[in-house]
Amino acid sequence: MSYQREFPKHLRLGVVGVGSHCYRNILPALHHLPVKLEAFCDLNAEQLACTAREYGVARCHGSLTEMIATGGLDAVLICVGPGQHPTLAIEAFRAGLHVWTEKPPSVRAAEVEHMIAARGDRIGAVGFKKGFTQGVAKAREFFVDGRYAPIRSILGVYPMDVPADGATILETRKVTNWLSNGCHPLSFFVAVGGPVRAVTTFRGKEGGGACVLEFESGAIGNLHLASGAQCTQPLEHYMVAGKDAHLTVDDVVRVSLHRGIPFRYGRTAEFSPPGDDSGTVVWAPQNMLGTLENKTEFTHGTYHELLDFCQRALGEKQADNSLANPGSLETALHLMHLYEAALLSDGNRIEITTIC
Repeated sequence: MSYQREFPKHLRLGVVGVGSHCYRNILPALHHLPVKLEAFCDLNAEQLACTAREYGVARCHGSLTEMIATGGLDAVLICVGPGQHPTLAIEAFRAGLHVWTEKPPSVRAAEVEHMIAARGDRIGAVGFKKGFTQGVAKAREFFVDGRYAPIRSILGVYPMDVPADGATILETRKVTNWLSNGCHPLSFFVAVGGPVRAVTTFRGKEGGGACVLEFESGAIGNLHLASGAQCTQPLEHYMVAGKDAHLTVDDVVRVSLHRGIPFRYGRTAEFSPPGDDSGTVVWAPQNMLGTLENKTEFTHGTYHELLDFCQRALGEKQADNSLANPGSLETALHLMHLYEAALLSDGNRIEITTIC
């Protein structure tokens, strides 16, 4: 099923924070999910009322406390910012609601631990959309569970810096781009490679550098920090290398499995030998038809992460509070530890002491 009206069962949903990000990315995706929008909450009364009219939502609230007291909800989506996410999520958990928060879940890792402690038997999830992309699904299919396992290395290219003076950033709770967007490539690495046991960050003199991840499996990850490159042009890239093959993901939407060809050095004269069991297979969305797989809600993982949350909250999928679930609070905690370790590393190897 792909559309809200087609689902036989719906999650009664409240949305906290209907600002720019939620309006552009989250609310449009709900059109395809098993939800019934019951209430909106925002501090901007004019924006709140306008958005509620557009979506046919009768209940508007200025606080989560008021929204909860009015009742009639099964779950809330919280899209306000890392500084407020933990407090709001804990309040909702204590009221017996399922909770999804946008990334990042918090400013410090310890705050995610508080969210986990308050969760009880409710479903808690964080919007690490890159962990739900088609590139991750194909990488896991072939290199974690399939014929090209085990993974030997993972490369990522992403346009950002890990800022210096990490201790001060953590102490002052400063929200940097490394917190706001560094979770995107890190969530890809963890969703494919599993838990990380150590992090080492190297910074270039003029910006950029590398973040080296040592996985529990023994694989190595290299996140190339391509600071200075234009993020308005196609740049995001991943490569997963396994046994006798590798997979690449370019600009989120082009996934390629490279299997090689029968080859003898100095003898092979063809690059396309007979048959279809060698060479490269490419998956990419098509634009000829007005369908769903080429819309950003689907290519960027937003739909799939929210669908996973809804299905677990409705009891259609079992709860999975592990790193195997890219949206779990346990994954969020692990990613926040990686975020903090990378800030503090400055060329030194930092072990991740808490692995869920």
